[in-house]
Amino acid sequence: MTAGLGLALAACAGPGKPAPARAPAAAAPPRSTIVVVPQVMAPQGLVGVIGSPPAALLSRFGTPRLDVAEGDARKLQFAGSACVLDIYLYPLAAAAEPTATHVEARLRQGGAPADPAACIREVEGR
Repeated sequence: MTAGLGLALAACAGPGKPAPARAPAAAAPPRSTIVVVPQVMAPQGLVGVIGSPPAALLSRFGTPRLDVAEGDARKLQFAGSACVLDIYLYPLAAAAEPTATHVEARLRQGGAPADPAACIREVEGR
């Protein structure tokens, strides 16, 4: 029955009629009004990263290797020659811009944990 309905609807469109235009993609998804406040990592050795908005991080580190958004959360990944730096951003209040709340660093070879402060310096110097 579904195939018949599809054929009937296709016939209604008629030959030579252009397909309806698609709506343009939204620039950014709306921010949620419900927030679970994440635990913010202590800034020792991470001053200037923890608490920073995306624009400040992009200005400091350049183009990220990965930029992944999921809901209101965002992950920026930068890579140096020896390490990979993941910066996780979450909103701290309803409808707020996400800010860096957590940082992880690992070695490019083998993936062992690396010193985040040393990785930040390496990524800045690339």
